[in-house]
Amino acid sequence: MSKGLSLWFAFSSIVLLTVTAITISYSGWLATLLFVLSMANIAWGFIIRAKKERRETSSSSASESIS
Repeated sequence: MSKGLSLWFAFSSIVLLTVTAITISYSGWLATLLFVLSMANIAWGFIIRAKKERRETSSSSASESIS
């Protein structure tokens, strides 16, 4: 994963979790919704990273088998 994309996921996750923490004192339902959204954002980052690593691994193994 590129550094820019990693930075985006780190920053957006921190913002979402911070807003979730602030929202806990106002509304439990909204805090729950934001927490689920935060976890989905973090999971999405891991999914994208895994897909990119799989592509890199498969392309490097394919180039090795050609050589």
